[in-house]
Amino acid sequence: MALPLALVGASGFALANQAQSKGFIEDSTLDFLARNIYWYHNRTDGSVDNREWGQGLRLDYRSGYTQGLVGFALEASGYAAIKLDGGRGYSGRANVLVPDTQGTRDEASSAAANIKMRLSATELKYGNNLRPYNPVFAPADARLVPATATGFWLTSHEIKDLELEAGRFTAAKDFNSTNSSDDFYAPYAQATSKTVEFLGGNYQVNKDFSLSLYSSRYKDIWRSHYTNLNYSVPFNESQSVNFDFNFYKTKDQGQKRAGNIDVKAWSLAAAYRIWGHSITLSHQRVNGDQPLDYLGMGPGTYHDSIYLANAGQVADFNGPGERSWGAAYRLNLQEYGVPGLSLYMRYMRGRHVKDTTGKSNPNYNFYSGHGENHWERDMGFAYTVQEGKAKDLSLQVRYGVHRIGSNALSDSSSDQVRVIINFPFNIF
Repeated sequence: MALPLALVGASGFALANQAQSKGFIEDSTLDFLARNIYWYHNRTDGSVDNREWGQGLRLDYRSGYTQGLVGFALEASGYAAIKLDGGRGYSGRANVLVPDTQGTRDEASSAAANIKMRLSATELKYGNNLRPYNPVFAPADARLVPATATGFWLTSHEIKDLELEAGRFTAAKDFNSTNSSDDFYAPYAQATSKTVEFLGGNYQVNKDFSLSLYSSRYKDIWRSHYTNLNYSVPFNESQSVNFDFNFYKTKDQGQKRAGNIDVKAWSLAAAYRIWGHSITLSHQRVNGDQPLDYLGMGPGTYHDSIYLANAGQVADFNGPGERSWGAAYRLNLQEYGVPGLSLYMRYMRGRHVKDTTGKSNPNYNFYSGHGENHWERDMGFAYTVQEGKAKDLSLQVRYGVHRIGSNALSDSSSDQVRVIINFPFNIF
């Protein structure tokens, strides 16, 4: 059977790329990243607060691919997290530093590696340093060191504008851990799974419209399906409107370690952009007697596998039966002569969270208020140095305020400040 012309062209281009490989050593790179994070979480209900300050160090080596039709390569990373402050009465759960029996460790380090094989524009990785990032499996890289997974990860770009990926993972290393053999978690239910699998991809239909589809299985917990539609309407070079629709459907699977789960969640956001300004309005709904639970890689930690529009800095507005709306404003100062500087602020309010006490799943009985409601206000700025010796050094400050209603029992009111400084450096 003859191949479609698009596939022939894409494959030929990919083969040319592989043929241009200079070799294992010749195409190798070594990058260093110094990341400094200050994290302060103030709980206004009298619970123990968190205050942590640490320095992260990361060294990433990537070899080139060997020459030939099939290329082989290696990538390896070394990670270190150093405590600068993390005590003096602020002994809550570690978010940034690595915990131990005495609180948090003064220093923690780990190393990981992957082997890679590439044929045409398809790449297969195996190792314990895998960092996919998609709507159903997204280990976070927002702490001193990133979370990583052990297993197989396949990516393919054989057809123009079509990106496909699949993965099977059998162990996790959280961002506040040095152990690469942990289980995966459903963090709201505190249930564990030893295997996570996903399949999906993104197709850029044209320059204004894209479609994403993903499916995942957290063995013996749930099976989840995800759809995204993203459409832009450009008016001229400086003005456009973007519509972004996200949908999740999650159903219990196998041994049902998190209990009965039957959840549908969706969000729709509309963003108007003009001369560096962006104004976004969003609406989000969760239908079901459980929250939209998502990836955890350790007890009590949450990662980034929730692409709903109202997922915020402190709360995700993903409670059972919850309805929420949001408004956001962003400003890119490049349009006004300050490249690298951006500002943002957003507000979200959620209502009608169900009381799940006595329902079919006791894992989520902590939603015990009638019609819970809450709101969140986030603001911050980010700046990246554009030139000079400090080029690419970035500073990000994020401030979030979360408040619960008088009938909300599943969460607490809190303020959170994050200050993040990244200094990347290419050694060769």
